[in-house]
Amino acid sequence: MSVNDTAHSDNVAWNRQVYHRLKLALSLGLRRQIFVGVCDDLNLRNQVAARLHSTLAYPVGQVLYQPSNSPPASTPAYPRLVTLRLNLSDPNPIVQINQWLTNYPPPILETSKDATGRYLPIPAFQIVGVEQLTRQPVAVQRLFLHYLRLSEQQMKTVESSLLLWVPRPWLYAIQQSAPQFWRCRTGVFAFAGEPTPPIRNKTTPQRFSSPRSVDLNNLEQSFIDESVTPGELRAAASVTDLNGGLKRSDLESIINFADDYDFQTDKSVNRGHKPQENFQIKSELVTNKSQPPDSNNKESPRNISPLPSLSHISKELTELVLATINTEIVQDEQHSWQPQQILQEIEELHGQGASLETLAAAYHRLGNFYRLRIEQGHSNLENLMVAILAYQEAITYDEASPQVPDILNDLGTLYWMLYRTPPNSEEGQAYIEQGIEFYQLALKLISPQTHQETYARVQNNLGTAYGDLARFSNPPENWQQAVLAYSEALHFRTADMEPLKYAACQNNLGTAFWHLAQYNQPMVHLVKAIASYSEALGHYKPEEEPLKYGMIQNNIGTAYWNLAQYERPPDNLELAIAAYSEALKYRTAAVVPAACAATQNNLGTAYWHLANQSQTPREARQQLLEMCVIAYEEALALAHSLSGVPLSFDVFATHNNLGLAHYQLGTEQYFTVDKSSRSQHLEAALDNHLQALNGLSKQPEAYSSTFNYVVKTVRAFHNELGIQGQNIALSKVPGQLLPEILSKL
Repeated sequence: MSVNDTAHSDNVAWNRQVYHRLKLALSLGLRRQIFVGVCDDLNLRNQVAARLHSTLAYPVGQVLYQPSNSPPASTPAYPRLVTLRLNLSDPNPIVQINQWLTNYPPPILETSKDATGRYLPIPAFQIVGVEQLTRQPVAVQRLFLHYLRLSEQQMKTVESSLLLWVPRPWLYAIQQSAPQFWRCRTGVFAFAGEPTPPIRNKTTPQRFSSPRSVDLNNLEQSFIDESVTPGELRAAASVTDLNGGLKRSDLESIINFADDYDFQTDKSVNRGHKPQENFQIKSELVTNKSQPPDSNNKESPRNISPLPSLSHISKELTELVLATINTEIVQDEQHSWQPQQILQEIEELHGQGASLETLAAAYHRLGNFYRLRIEQGHSNLENLMVAILAYQEAITYDEASPQVPDILNDLGTLYWMLYRTPPNSEEGQAYIEQGIEFYQLALKLISPQTHQETYARVQNNLGTAYGDLARFSNPPENWQQAVLAYSEALHFRTADMEPLKYAACQNNLGTAFWHLAQYNQPMVHLVKAIASYSEALGHYKPEEEPLKYGMIQNNIGTAYWNLAQYERPPDNLELAIAAYSEALKYRTAAVVPAACAATQNNLGTAYWHLANQSQTPREARQQLLEMCVIAYEEALALAHSLSGVPLSFDVFATHNNLGLAHYQLGTEQYFTVDKSSRSQHLEAALDNHLQALNGLSKQPEAYSSTFNYVVKTVRAFHNELGIQGQNIALSKVPGQLLPEILSKL
């Protein structure tokens, strides 16, 4: 199992919980409720909608009423949930609901024991197909939003509840353009999944918001992706030069756990497809000799008696197994029964004086059972601890088993997962160090010549663990260890044998080199990072792996941007801009808006740096700054539309950056800008600095710098446009700031 498989498992667990909450909400039968189902993965959406329909529409065996003169029997059921596809020619959900009810009115229960002469309850409705509006004319899209704005009045005409399925781009559009509908919502149910790529055509989704603004002296830094879970990207804090320029940035990048941070895996396990945004690589499956018990060959779980006294098994393990049974998210009798049976079998083996090898195999089965449960999405603390204790017992009883290296690798990965499982952040370093010990033990027991695949997998996992450890202590030393581990893995994981695993490991190595460059030999290590990224890129076809391809292009751009701080700035900045621009062909706002915003932010920074190089011709600087403004505005437009979504860059820093770019366009005398345009640039600069100032009240140093930008911009209004311009600027400033600003003018 890979680290990114754990991300997939987290998605599975999350989706299961969201589904059950949604199902419960619909099952309550409340009237006039508006639920919004959010899902970017069209296949997943269809599966969930179909399951809701099959479960709620015609409940199997439900007797809605029982005629008094007939024997007990189930009668035809009027649906409790109706599924409708949005009418794209007239996209009005309420009209469609009313039309359906007109065609299929609720039947009257004339012979019911309890409800003679009463109508059956009106069903709830789920509407699918909103995503198809993206390919419709803008007028149709606006008509749909218009109908939603009228929903507050229209819902009074129906008794039904509504579940509206939308992808995230349309969710943001509804929030901004149909606030009346948004206010009426009862609940939002967001599912995690891989965005379904839109069909390429000439019609693109309309953007429903476009905040305009910009900033420069406090330019936000670029970043390198981490793709452990969707949206978990991090960026460095920007470094401000109070004299009005930008210092070399110390970018904090996140390692991309792109490859297979593997468990040993059974051939019987169906991994399925994982979200592309997680950039994970499917690993080869390693056969286990010990399989979880086949429930089909055992007695029914309903006949299992409570656990007897287990005197030979550790109390900690027993209590943890019972805890996993009692806290199951989905009450599955089969899953609750199997671990009890395995514990009973282990207790009986102890009582019978079974061989150490037999006991080890039994504990191994218990560990495998919980490993599979973790792979299927239940990666909670109790399940992780049961798997760890069971595997440790297996090794204790049979240290000579040929499966010990694989078990040690699994233990390393389980400890890594403990570090990633809340609330274990305080113990994170200890867990990672324990995981590293297990990986190192595994490597001592295997030869790369005889166990090439296992050896490469463990080395890759070891590199990832060292990368995490670098966040806690000795970053230069631990990143160097990560480089050594990834390099060793690549000696035995060749492009010919395993091209995708090879490419993912090269990407990991590139990121490790990038981090190492922040501590020593920056030019040497950045060049190596670019070489590794470029090698990885050669094994991904953009038409087949667009998000992975775009992510590596973004990483290449950041490495070139960083290298430009040390040598050949114009050349390396142009290469960074080319890489970011290529990345944005695949990291689109419609598919991965947060990643698109981050790359746009990086692109804006690169344009600004190139514009301010002494070697850049004057005639090119104005155009580069204008491109910088466009990129920052795109980043901010997306950022402000992604309410509640984690971003990898500081939005307030980007507002400052955008403001500084506008300031430069409005004040550089050799630019071909008329008086009206200069005024517009200065107004945009002031608007952005003020917006940044509003968000920096709890950051005294950043607040002080931004306040100085505001004062500087107000002065520029006076210098460029006279007293009338200064009055325009002061009219935009909040009243509480005026006394302090006036004292500085």
